[in-house]
Amino acid sequence: MKHGKNYTNALAQVDREELLSVVDAVEKVKKLSTAKFDETVELAIRLGVDPRKAEQIVRGTISLPAGTGKTNRVVVFAAGEAAQAARDAGADEVGAEDLVAKVAGGFLDFDIAIATPDLMGQVGGLGRVLGPRGLMPNPKTGTVTMDVAKAVSEFKGGRVEYRTDKIGNVQLRVGKVSFSRDDLVRNVQAVIDEIVRVKPSSAKGRYVLSATVSSTMGPGVKIDPSRSRDNDEVLATA
Repeated sequence: MKHGKNYTNALAQVDREELLSVVDAVEKVKKLSTAKFDETVELAIRLGVDPRKAEQIVRGTISLPAGTGKTNRVVVFAAGEAAQAARDAGADEVGAEDLVAKVAGGFLDFDIAIATPDLMGQVGGLGRVLGPRGLMPNPKTGTVTMDVAKAVSEFKGGRVEYRTDKIGNVQLRVGKVSFSRDDLVRNVQAVIDEIVRVKPSSAKGRYVLSATVSSTMGPGVKIDPSRSRDNDEVLATA
């Protein structure tokens, strides 16, 4: 992939082998951001797991302390009182059989899909559509629930879903370049802490192989997840 002059200049300012504290890495990412739009900041973590084994798939949800800088588009598969609760909570689209048919017909203009347990029999038929896009509701991520109002509020307010891909990477947005350094640091550290917390018991050897933070148009900056104390000391004196 060919990169522009700004990216090349930014890359020249990054030591590809150096491991920085989260604070220093975030500061560098903000400094190297040159795009004319508010770039998204992403965190990528490579894990020492075998995602081909079900028990080693790392997945779940987390509420980022400072939000993501993006309002998720949420659809809810529900009927009756649950459907009204979802609408009242701000869901972008709510329905039962009609919404299932709409999605089957190609409607995919949403980021999160939530469903009540009683509708999963119908939603399950959308597996080929929702599954590959990571949109299938799942109890493990809190997207299959009777408390749809709470789920909608959380995902609208900065709750994000994470999952290892086929080679063991977890990648998710942790904010925008316009966020303060401290807010980005808190978000990044919250994700690292969560990933460490959910380490599969069957995972052997080194668990967190690498972690990199970057902006949409910028180069990756490697961080040392073990230097949490550095982050706490800086934030405490900010």
